[in-house]
Amino acid sequence: MKTEPPSVKIVAIAADEAGQRIDNFLRTQLKGVPKSMIYRILRKGEVRVNKKRIKPEYKLEAGDEVRIPPVRVAEREEEAVSPHLQKVAALADVILYEDDHILVLNKPSGTAVHGGSGLSFGVIEGLRALRPEARFLERVSYTPLTLPT
Repeated sequence: MKTEPPSVKIVAIAADEAGQRIDNFLRTQLKGVPKSMIYRILRKGEVRVNKKRIKPEYKLEAGDEVRIPPVRVAEREEEAVSPHLQKVAALADVILYEDDHILVLNKPSGTAVHGGSGLSFGVIEGLRALRPEARFLERVSYTPLTLPT
């Protein structure tokens, strides 16, 4: 399916929109466009009211004709997978043994056991996300062992 390129839009100001500043009006018309871009198109004279350049402070009046130029906004990429979700998934892969009373895992080197002191994520937070029904996750006993290979 082919989409048409954006084109210039002419908007007639109704009585209920009168008194509104042009910059605020444009923010409602151009959803998702950063304020900096709105001010840039105002500064460059691309937005016109009654075929005249205007300043961002201009207050709209009923009957004004606003020329809104085509504005391209980069489309967001598909939501990137959160690094925490990746860590939780990786944590599931390193669980060696689990029953009702104990969980044994091969903690990757460099992964904190507890979040805090500048770290927002650790094994405990990962286990809470992985096993929300599990209790006593705040009482983790960390005993490093070397397993025979």
